[in-house]
Amino acid sequence: MDSYPTDFTPKRIAVVTGANKGIGLETCRQLLSKGIKVILTAREETRGAVALEKLPTSAPTDVVFHQLDVTDSRSVEAFANFVKSQFGRLDILVNNAGILGKPPRSQLPPNSVSTEETYQGALDCLNTNYYGAKRVTEALLPLLLLSQSPRIVNVSSIYGKLQNIPNKDLQKEIYDIDTLTEDRLDELVQSFLNHFNKGELGKNGWPTQLSAYTVSKVALNAYTRLLARRCPTICCSCVGPGFVKTDINGNAGILPVQEGAKVSVMAALLPDGSPSGLFYDQNGVSPYE
Repeated sequence: MDSYPTDFTPKRIAVVTGANKGIGLETCRQLLSKGIKVILTAREETRGAVALEKLPTSAPTDVVFHQLDVTDSRSVEAFANFVKSQFGRLDILVNNAGILGKPPRSQLPPNSVSTEETYQGALDCLNTNYYGAKRVTEALLPLLLLSQSPRIVNVSSIYGKLQNIPNKDLQKEIYDIDTLTEDRLDELVQSFLNHFNKGELGKNGWPTQLSAYTVSKVALNAYTRLLARRCPTICCSCVGPGFVKTDINGNAGILPVQEGAKVSVMAALLPDGSPSGLFYDQNGVSPYE
């Protein structure tokens, strides 16, 4: 292991997923401005290269791009090996990659009237927003445990609040972190998908509007809390950036990306000793219910 002079502290290293545009790219920009070395990731090489050109050039060695498809286990494994070989540790992971699960109305073809969710769209949404974040986190966890001040930030949403699950028993089971397990959480997600496929969401107390996106963020929130319990040396947080003007909502949002990214950056740079497993929004700590 490299040794450093006593008066020199190596720069902290951050990974931001889904960072070629929107909140992810702005999160990279703000972390760079705080003196953090950033690994920008995106699914497509070309888009990642273009994103790099949009970041400050005053410290080009402080930001690198690496391809990462959070839905592909092989891509995640290759990325984890890259971080290990090039940096030897990781200090900050921002799981920002996410999809809506269906196109916003503004992105539909002219005269199209259907914005219905499909089962394939639901699968893709859960595989990206929940399982993708989980896949990346588990692969990078050994490197985060080598950090002096590890942070995990999972970008969630107000849709991840438990009040958006109509079934009160489901709400209670997911909220009770003392009895919920990661295996049980995966079972509940699979149950949602089964009920979606059968057209039985409403009768089983699942949301029927933006259902996959809602369940993906509810599951992500619960996973964050379970992870905080499993890994007490890592400060794990969920963040709700607010209704930000991005492609995911057809640029119908109200807040600029600069405001949305601030919440992620704040959670990424929480002081040592900060409580883990909390949800933050634009106003500070927010309840999961």
